Amino acid sequence: LREQPIFSARAHVFQIDPTTKRNWIPASKHAVTVSFFYDANRNVYRIISVGGTKAIINCIVSPNMTFTKTSQKFGQWADSRANTVYGLGFSSEQQLHQFAERFKEIKEAARLAREKSQDKIDMANPALGIAAPQVSSSVSDLQSPPMCINGPGEDKLFRSQSADITLSSEKERIKKMLSEGSICEMNLEAELFTLQDSNAKLIAALHEANANVEQWKKQCPVWRILTSLGRWSDLLRAVKTNCENFLLHFGLMMA
Repeated sequence: LREQPIFSARAHVFQIDPTTKRNWIPASKHAVTVSFFYDANRNVYRIISVGGTKAIINCIVSPNMTFTKTSQKFGQWADSRANTVYGLGFSSEQQLHQFAERFKEIKEAARLAREKSQDKIDMANPALGIAAPQVSSSVSDLQSPPMCINGPGEDKLFRSQSADITLSSEKERIKKMLSEGSICEMNLEAELFTLQDSNAKLIAALHEANANVEQWKKQCPVWRILTSLGRWSDLLRAVKTNCENFLLHFGLMMA
């Protein structure tokens, strides 16, 4: 895309494991730039991130997308077109907040762009704007008959529609609990990956700083002079101690 990015941020990019749907897979070894773009040719908004020559993220923002903060520095959203879930690990809570706010703005802009495109289609095809016939209230008010399930014997169990709804709600509640547990586990993995990367960078910087100090010591004449003076100081201190010991010993002999 030739357009300038609307907003950019640096983050560690993750994708959900397509097999387990529970674990995060790092999509980048280091933090990369994640940007929002407007694609004027298709009148859509995209989230794009490139690592080297590979597109890590190329996601069209839709009005029904939701960016969820799952920890202080981690957020995620689902892309139904790519059949995946993206996760972003930021270095600070402020960066996560900025990205989340911009995500909301872009999502609203995508909704307006879709409505505008739909209005153009409706104006070009007036026949599409004809409303569908209303269903009579007598038909719509009809309820589905109760479901019949044969038991182990001759008896039959009848289950009402409300019981089905209750069972479905219970299943959804259990599914949500399991999902929240998976999200917590995935967040810990992502946070650990980010901390390991930061720790590796700090260790490398420390080694580099120590190497620079040693190199400076070798090249700096002042340091060599100070080192020599320190050695002379140690030598003079030793001579002084020996002289004091000699005089003390000599005094004892004279006495």
